[in-house]
Amino acid sequence: MITDWTFYAVAVPAVMLVGLSKGGFTGLGTLSLPMMAFVINPVTAAAILLPLLIVQDVVGVWAFRKSVDWRLLGWMFPGAVAGVGLGYWFAASVSASAVMALVGVISILFGLWRLWLERHAMPRETAAMPEWLGALFGAASGFTSQVAHAGQPPYSLWVLPRKLPPALLVGTTAVFFAAVNWIKVPAYFALGQFTRANLMTAGALLPVAIISTFAGVWLVRRIDAARFYTAIYWLMVLVGVALIWEAAF
Repeated sequence: MITDWTFYAVAVPAVMLVGLSKGGFTGLGTLSLPMMAFVINPVTAAAILLPLLIVQDVVGVWAFRKSVDWRLLGWMFPGAVAGVGLGYWFAASVSASAVMALVGVISILFGLWRLWLERHAMPRETAAMPEWLGALFGAASGFTSQVAHAGQPPYSLWVLPRKLPPALLVGTTAVFFAAVNWIKVPAYFALGQFTRANLMTAGALLPVAIISTFAGVWLVRRIDAARFYTAIYWLMVLVGVALIWEAAF
């Protein structure tokens, strides 16, 4: 188990963002891995976060298990499996600095994408595309999810323009990412990251994730979400730049 206080000084706020994301502040959890990459190997950080994500997925899947677009997922899942495999190969083949740089790039792109969405409507072109193209978006989502737990942008680019009813959208999203998180488990075992120390560290952080999830549910109704999101996404861009700088120098 990691005992360095500097790790927890960064990891606790990072895990709180994961909880807030699951509690209603969608997308905030994407900042968690870039933050933790400042203090530990990004692959190790992702392995510590993965059990927390799997535990939190249970609530969403159970609540919306009867509202799932299985046809849409049927096209996306094969691509997601391939994307996770590609992400595993990347993490296993390159240095920690290269992984850190890619996490930084993903953080910047995600932050800029969300800031762009605040000013523009989601494009609708994908709704008219052949369904089989969903496999490509699934692959992109699987890859970014494996490397940085950031599979939301490719998934959203394919799914949101289809204008699913709210319950169906939430349920489909919950099942997709719950499945992708389980698909990532063998990859992290193969990378040798599910060590006793990492799993015990994840267990120590689990109460923070659960409490912050309920806090997110409470806070989302009480604060100015627009300004909060804007600040977080700009922070995501800055963290991404800092990670690339650290990886390069």
